[in-house]
Amino acid sequence: MFRPTLRPAYPQGAGLRTAWRGAVDDDVLDTGKLMTAISHSPAQNAIVSKWDDTAAAHMSEPELLLYRSNLLGSDLRVTNFGGGNTSAKVKMKDYLTGEEVEVLWVKGSGGDLGSIKLDGFSTLYMSKLQALKSRYRGLAHEDEMVDYLPHCTYNLNPRAASIDTPLHAYIPKAHVDHMHPDAIIAIAACADSRRLTEVIFGGQLGWLPWQRPGYDLGLKLEALATAQPQLKGIILEGHGLFTWGDTAKSCYETTLAMIRLAEQWLAENVRQPVFGGARTGVLAAEARADIAARLMPALRGRIGQAERKLGHFDDSAAVLEFVCSRDLPALAALGTSCPDHFLRTKIRPLVLDFDPARPDVDALLAGLDGALEAYRADYAAYYERCKRPNSPAMRDPNPVIYLIPGVGMLSFAKDKATARIAAEFYVNAINVMRGANGVDTYVGLPEQEAFDIEYWLLEEAKLQRMPKPKSLAGRVALVTGGAGGIGQAVARQLLAEGACVMLTDIDGAALEEARQSLLKVAGKDNVAAAQGDITSEAQVEALLAATSLRFGGLDILVSNAGIASAAPLEDTTLEIWNRNQNILVTGYFLVSRGAFRLMKQQKIGGSMVFVASKNGLVASAGASAYCTAKAAEIHLARCIALEGAAVGVRVNVVNPDAVIRGSRIWDGKWKEERAASNKIETDDIEEFYRQRSMLKLSVLPEDIAEAVYFLASDKSGKSTGNVLNVDAGNAAAFTR
Repeated sequence: MFRPTLRPAYPQGAGLRTAWRGAVDDDVLDTGKLMTAISHSPAQNAIVSKWDDTAAAHMSEPELLLYRSNLLGSDLRVTNFGGGNTSAKVKMKDYLTGEEVEVLWVKGSGGDLGSIKLDGFSTLYMSKLQALKSRYRGLAHEDEMVDYLPHCTYNLNPRAASIDTPLHAYIPKAHVDHMHPDAIIAIAACADSRRLTEVIFGGQLGWLPWQRPGYDLGLKLEALATAQPQLKGIILEGHGLFTWGDTAKSCYETTLAMIRLAEQWLAENVRQPVFGGARTGVLAAEARADIAARLMPALRGRIGQAERKLGHFDDSAAVLEFVCSRDLPALAALGTSCPDHFLRTKIRPLVLDFDPARPDVDALLAGLDGALEAYRADYAAYYERCKRPNSPAMRDPNPVIYLIPGVGMLSFAKDKATARIAAEFYVNAINVMRGANGVDTYVGLPEQEAFDIEYWLLEEAKLQRMPKPKSLAGRVALVTGGAGGIGQAVARQLLAEGACVMLTDIDGAALEEARQSLLKVAGKDNVAAAQGDITSEAQVEALLAATSLRFGGLDILVSNAGIASAAPLEDTTLEIWNRNQNILVTGYFLVSRGAFRLMKQQKIGGSMVFVASKNGLVASAGASAYCTAKAAEIHLARCIALEGAAVGVRVNVVNPDAVIRGSRIWDGKWKEERAASNKIETDDIEEFYRQRSMLKLSVLPEDIAEAVYFLASDKSGKSTGNVLNVDAGNAAAFTR
């Protein structure tokens, strides 16, 4: 029997709901019925043209290229994120001579078609690209041709040209698309790919054998397109699709037509069970999420010693169909075929040994060290077999993709977006394997070819040009009281330094408003929210599970949830006393205990920062419940620091005072109470506290955020058990 657990309504922060895990038999779905539902579900909507003649009527040729590119990139069935290229050969005026010249507009290095703007395209003189042919010394020297591309730049365009530029330049057509649709790659990755191309497309598409993208392949594309002018495009074995046209619209619609034709033929010609049929059952959704939440921090700690990793969980129907299939071990071992897929997902995934019919999660966790050690040894052997004399040093030997029968897929990378995108690329690979194996035999990329792409010197140079990671890159933070002024300021600061942030607050509406605000700063990959009550042990466990499920684990806890109350001792009710103790002491205890357990499991250290108060050091008349609770917070932090040091977990305290702007506490009764206590008007409260400070300054949420960031980051890596006052100066609060 599984133990009961609670799972948050994740990741949108709409609340928490109880989910009881029952007996194993209750959690395992009927695999046969599920596979039947997946395999024979109605096909998704056909890819249709979204071209709007009215919108396009007044566009220039570069604008039409942009329009076409955005349309193509908006559908992941056409091409994946960051994948594919588009180009147009445009007549333009030379800025120096005033003469009309032909200019190649082509997607620049590192762009994404769905979101590209005009400045994302490289521009090159076609005459100079043609002149490059005289400099070509043969296949052994083709990488040097990339260094010539900047000399072909039109109008001093700073956008670096992609290595795929020759693939577009030499095709004798005005408009060219290069896409990576799953249906086309499924055909390209078949053992009988060449014959199937002829059968399916009836001579509309040519075919070229696998070759790494580069200058020589550009010349081969030119030769085939010139020799067979009736072609509408070319399939590259194991790689993808090239199509072309005389206008931007005709090129776009030809691309879609070829993809539709491939999808239709594959659907109508399936001749064998998908992935060999089902081998294991599928656990219920709650059990899948719970197992992933337990597994991800354990994995993250084991693979994140040298570089912190962030995780992503995918249990979509396509993934479950694959991980529960008979052919899973054999197909996973073959790896992917398309270079774009391979570069994101590594040579092959790690399939974890897990039986959903007897779901022993403890055994799964216990077997991780052995599984990872075997994978790393296999990767090192692959590197030694395939390395060239000038190959870069071996990179991180840990897997990127993890497949768990009955549960789904995990992916880990240096940031959340890369982890998510890696998972999306492997789903593309799954779709390719499904299509290829349904009509023929799937063929993965040959090992040496895979290595030559992974360790391509041009790719290595691109990696070396990447900007230095931010100080909190790869870190995961949980911020309680995240809807308040200090909580949002802290989250914004941590996000700006590269962390991923899970916000939590008991006020669901305010929390959602805060999340929406932060999305504008950091994007959907890096910020999430889950509503919860930190005084509830079950809900705290669920919040931590939600954080693990979303990002892979936890590195930074900012305990910031708070209330404030004031009353003379004789008027302090037990309800007021208990409310302060429950939120400011018990709540901080529950969250820090759970975070400590999680950080200890990961074995990569961590940092906790308690946002306490000047009142934790200095007693105030008329606020005994609040001051006592804040003093307990500080002492709790010191106690945890004593235990945390042995496992690399640091615990420090920030003591604010009179943070009025943006504070939900000061918007309420507390402001009136403090004004009455100090015999001033409520409108004068900020000026009163400013003048009371030694420095005569107001303390803002951003000031607290800066202090929290310092204590959470490696900048304070040798500090624990400390208290940092951010109060504009209060002699009574000087720590002793």
